[in-house]
Amino acid sequence: MRLTRITLAIIALIILAGFNLLVRKQLAEVEPQLFQATEEAMVDAANIMAVFAEREFTDGAFDAYRFREVMEEVHGKELRAEIFNHSKEDVGMDFYVTNAEGIVLFDSGFPEREGEDFSEQNDVYLTLSGKYGARSSRMVEDDDTSSVLYVAAPIGDSQRPIGVLTAYKPQADVLPIIRRRFSEIWWGTGLVGGGILFCVGVVFIWQYLPISKLTEYARDIEKGKRTPLPYLGLGKEVNTLARALESMRESLEGRRFAERYVQTLTHEMKSPLAAIRGASELLDEDAETMSLEDRRRFLGNISAETLRADRLLGKLLELSVLEGKAELDVAEDTDLGGIVERVVSESGAMADLSKVTLSLLDVGNRKVRGDAFILKAAVTNLLENAIDFSPEGGVVSVKVETVGGYHRVVVEDEGEGIPEYAKEKVFDRFFSLRHLRKGRKGTGLGLTLVKEAAELHQGKVSLEANEPKGTRAVLEIPVG
Repeated sequence: MRLTRITLAIIALIILAGFNLLVRKQLAEVEPQLFQATEEAMVDAANIMAVFAEREFTDGAFDAYRFREVMEEVHGKELRAEIFNHSKEDVGMDFYVTNAEGIVLFDSGFPEREGEDFSEQNDVYLTLSGKYGARSSRMVEDDDTSSVLYVAAPIGDSQRPIGVLTAYKPQADVLPIIRRRFSEIWWGTGLVGGGILFCVGVVFIWQYLPISKLTEYARDIEKGKRTPLPYLGLGKEVNTLARALESMRESLEGRRFAERYVQTLTHEMKSPLAAIRGASELLDEDAETMSLEDRRRFLGNISAETLRADRLLGKLLELSVLEGKAELDVAEDTDLGGIVERVVSESGAMADLSKVTLSLLDVGNRKVRGDAFILKAAVTNLLENAIDFSPEGGVVSVKVETVGGYHRVVVEDEGEGIPEYAKEKVFDRFFSLRHLRKGRKGTGLGLTLVKEAAELHQGKVSLEANEPKGTRAVLEIPVG
């Protein structure tokens, strides 16, 4: 997924860079375009007013009375104009008139400028020269929002004007429109860009998150965990890949499973078969000279090794069923307390033969969600293990308790306990300690089976020292 994140980051950067370039280009064009539109309207206004101003010139003298009267009335008028969500409440345009020498004869906005020489101002100078005259100047040099746009028109003949009429308008009048346009561009482009980024992210997640889940699933399988095939959603092509992967896993695990068990069975059966063959050969060769005591000892060995081989085959069969499952085939509401009671009842004969007392303590009604047959096999193996390692006259106590979100089957014996070196190996396949009374090792599969059963039920099993002596086994199953 690292490459996916890097790819997504690169795509995001490209999209952001592209939209940043687009926004900057749009923003750079907004102000000039708006000022161009404003200037175009001011050109019309200046030329219209220049015609009226020409009528006020008599023998080179300009009568400003009517102009002043009209402009005072204009500035006193209240407007209620809504221009594309921009409210305009007063007239923002003024005029000034100069003679042919550039001397200001009338100024509706700044009367104090009347009499000043504007002949060197671009609007007046260019217009008197027969050209288009316009300029933009700041009222306050350090304040770019104080700029004023001036547009001039000739009074009289455009080539030999008798004066100049200039319309001027503060650029601050149109700044609210510019700012609103800037905001609209940022928001609009941001929403489009954000939407594209969101869609790209969703597509990447939709495509690659299932692959990430399958990767984790494969890693869990590699570690030997019982992980079910993850849910990848509906209508996704990756489900085809998931089913193929699951089928391949089952096929490969089936082959490895069979190979491992054939090898294990061959290896483990060598010992009892060798003992049986050796004892039978001795019985056959020395049948006439062998004492009755030796004959009984060898026959006992044959019987014990036969029983061991039988138990080994039975445990392997049970374990193969559990290890071949990734999850429970059927999970039902089951009474764990009832299962424990039945196991204790059925193990009574074994305990009597071993001269061990079974003590069933608090059980109660403990509901779990699981497979009753597998749970019974797990509890049986825990109890048989405790009986095998208990001394004659010892007591094995069994109880079921609830701690947190788990029901706990607790089996305690009074044996010698688990040696320190064996604590990390007791759940390994075929690892076994010698039984206290029999002097022989067990199959080494009982606790492995218990562990597999616990994991299938999303639970766990542990062995710890029991006080004052013995071992305490705890099987934990989630409350159903």
